[in-house]
Amino acid sequence: MKDNFSSQAADYSQFRPHYPVAMMEYIMGFVGDRNCALDVATGNGQVAVLLSPYFDQVFATDISVRQLENAVVKSNIVYRQQSAEHTDFKDKSFDLISVAQAIHWFEFNDFYSEVYRILKPDGIFAVLGYGLFATNPNSDAILRHYYHEIIGPYWDSERKYIDAHYQTIPFPFDEIQTKSFENNFVWTFDQLVGYLKTWSATQHYKDKNGADPIALIHDELKISWDKNDQQVTFPLLLRIGKLK
Repeated sequence: MKDNFSSQAADYSQFRPHYPVAMMEYIMGFVGDRNCALDVATGNGQVAVLLSPYFDQVFATDISVRQLENAVVKSNIVYRQQSAEHTDFKDKSFDLISVAQAIHWFEFNDFYSEVYRILKPDGIFAVLGYGLFATNPNSDAILRHYYHEIIGPYWDSERKYIDAHYQTIPFPFDEIQTKSFENNFVWTFDQLVGYLKTWSATQHYKDKNGADPIALIHDELKISWDKNDQQVTFPLLLRIGKLK
């Protein structure tokens, strides 16, 4: 599993969009027992916190110490630094295993073997994520030029799974068909730029060129943003399955 986000851990915690409660309630509708859940590649604990009211205990793992240092503390959440593919949990430990906006970084075969080991036989496996957001048409044109042309060559190859809305990842489970969700926000310009800074391709561009690629669109984007409605819509990604 790659670690592309330790260097942006504080920005990640502040600017990454959260998942709606309605989506979590929908997922929980498929979960029977609610003793113990695991959120893999938890980052700042965003999904672990949303799961905490539903379970007696939630474990949350990540390979990044800096991400875990920014995680939200809850009495029934236990954070551990571990890789997704190799954990120290006992067999058949979890009623739910979730992965949010991270599965595309995993070694699929090793990770799925681990899921099959530690998920209870009647447990639920849920993959969450969000695709490229949309705004007003004028700002969209600027942002898509940034996404595809300016930082396009700097995306890791795994980004293709996000662009395909997780429909092309291996998924060796009995899949449950799910409804569609989206998330809507009204963002200030600073929130918009803060989110762009969390993109791994933005960081890769900085590392390679010693310059911030956002500066190339900053002024034009700000003019566009200030004169429009500042609304942001994320398509949410969701796949749910059970052990075969």
